[in-house]
Amino acid sequence: CRGRDLADVFISIYNTSLSCSLVPSCFKAATIVPIPKQLNVSCLNDFRPVALTPIPAKCLERLVIKHIRAACPPPLDSHQFAYRKNRSTEDAIAIVLHTLLEHLENRNTYARLLFVDYSSAFNTIRPYRLRPKLHQLGLNSSLCNWITDFLTNRRQSVRVGKNTSSTLVVNTGAPQGCVLSPLLYTLFTYDCISSCASNLIVKFADDTTVLGLISDNDETNYRTEVQQLESWCHDNNLVLNAKKTKEIIVDFRRKGHSNHLPLFIGGGEVERVSSFKFLGVTVTEDLSWGNHTTLAVRKAQQRLYYLRRLRSAHIPRPLMLNFYNCAISSVLMYGLLVWFPSCTKADQQALQRVVEEAGRIIATTLPEISNIFRTRCLRRVHSILRDQYHPARHLFHLLPSGRRYRSIQARTSRLANSLYPQAVRLLNSLPPLSHGQ
Repeated sequence: CRGRDLADVFISIYNTSLSCSLVPSCFKAATIVPIPKQLNVSCLNDFRPVALTPIPAKCLERLVIKHIRAACPPPLDSHQFAYRKNRSTEDAIAIVLHTLLEHLENRNTYARLLFVDYSSAFNTIRPYRLRPKLHQLGLNSSLCNWITDFLTNRRQSVRVGKNTSSTLVVNTGAPQGCVLSPLLYTLFTYDCISSCASNLIVKFADDTTVLGLISDNDETNYRTEVQQLESWCHDNNLVLNAKKTKEIIVDFRRKGHSNHLPLFIGGGEVERVSSFKFLGVTVTEDLSWGNHTTLAVRKAQQRLYYLRRLRSAHIPRPLMLNFYNCAISSVLMYGLLVWFPSCTKADQQALQRVVEEAGRIIATTLPEISNIFRTRCLRRVHSILRDQYHPARHLFHLLPSGRRYRSIQARTSRLANSLYPQAVRLLNSLPPLSHGQ
């Protein structure tokens, strides 16, 4: 009875808040806890400010999220992969790599990958700039007013250990830790898109990657795109962190690959690197996967120690299997669809040896990585085929017979062994009735 009475109270509060487009002030109170992003902290930007807000406020935010998603058009920003159904980091990485590899099939071409870093991206959203964008997306005035009120006059204090600062009223930003903040950020940046067909801007929340497809050494479009991104950031109160922004140049030409001019952002030169951890997957300038698999194997082998300790403590096998899936398999298999079909046989064998060792410790037979790849790949492709707005949907074309899919033509093994050509071959190996399942 008490639960029902409490539910009725909150329903009344939520309905009043939404109908009046006002957020209770206690719902906007937050305690900021700075969390280090890395082991060695040298400046304030090395902390991630996480906002602790009341649980009833989080529940109301989840209700508002449903209203916003229902009001937004489905094809909104097809290259924003965060907080959307049927999208993942694997999709974002795969689209970037496939676009890059297709371009490198042509003669006298190379590509530049810019991994953009923003300074406190979520905390820089200005409500007066967000509001007109929400109107353009089709949100009604009442909902826009509620979101504006949600972002203004927020009372915040900072807690470090047992010490708490005085309260400050904030009118800018969507605090990290709030349920609604990530979605508001993606809506705020939906108009940050490439202006030229030879460039691609892919986003996963505030992780932004600019892919420049260069032909005949003409980088005009790419450099113009970066300048326009700078201007867009200036207009939208976002700050590009040139020191943490990195660039990889992928150039397999025999001549001229070492004569690339540096890129400058805000007067500072962007550092060119040979490898970068892109959404959790280590991408290198030669598009090999040895670095990524070596790190994954090393981390997984370290965690095998804890699995052995569990066996010594006579922990039941189902619990050991759960530990393997959470702590070891998750490390080995992260981004599997992106890198596994292109990595070397030696790398695949090294990964499989870790799986087999884990199986011996648990005293059970674990699935082979190649079988896991096949299962996940087919599941992923089928979900893409059911999603007409997925950016990879256009890569799968049924032949006139309706029984097989058109193969993706590849001149090099780099493209032929990548995810989407492999996926088409897997689809065509199935019985015809299984294609759409």
